[in-house]
Amino acid sequence: MLSRLNQIRLRYVAIAVLAAVLIDLLWQSDEKSPDNTAEQLRGPDEPDSFVVNGAYQAYDEEGNVSVTITSPRIEQFDEQNRAHMQEPRATLIDAKSGIPWKVSAEEGNYLLERDVIDLTGNVVISRILESGKQGKLETPHLTLDNDKRIVHTDAPVILTDARGVTRATGMKAWIDKRIVKLQSQVEGQYELPSAQ
Repeated sequence: MLSRLNQIRLRYVAIAVLAAVLIDLLWQSDEKSPDNTAEQLRGPDEPDSFVVNGAYQAYDEEGNVSVTITSPRIEQFDEQNRAHMQEPRATLIDAKSGIPWKVSAEEGNYLLERDVIDLTGNVVISRILESGKQGKLETPHLTLDNDKRIVHTDAPVILTDARGVTRATGMKAWIDKRIVKLQSQVEGQYELPSAQ
């Protein structure tokens, strides 16, 4: 009978020791839990969220559409405070004339804090001119600083209008003032109007 009583006591002691070890392990696991931030779980190159076939519209003070931007995929990176757009397409309505500017690129990065969009890959900005012909700017890279209301690039640019073609390396343009400054290596080919 004594051995049976010792077995029961031994069992209770083992259960108590096991419970103490489990409580200690649980306590330590809470203290040493890994920091499972979203970026660590998915990796630094994966977005926090994304939108498929996204469309964004902005309106002027009168309630008219002033900007429309679409993209088949927009990826949001919260830590970097940026959105990456695949094949962005934009329509910007000129406030004075109502004539739209069309913008397209292979990729775009929108830096949210600075209100800056970096467009890369076959960047094209086009618009129907007063003559009825299309005016166009082409460049491999263009930065649109909406806060300062300027666009700029250090890359080669090609400007096409009703009169001819101008090529340059680097450009800066003030949107509201309609001033364009070509940086270097400026070359132009122009057609003279025919005499009637």
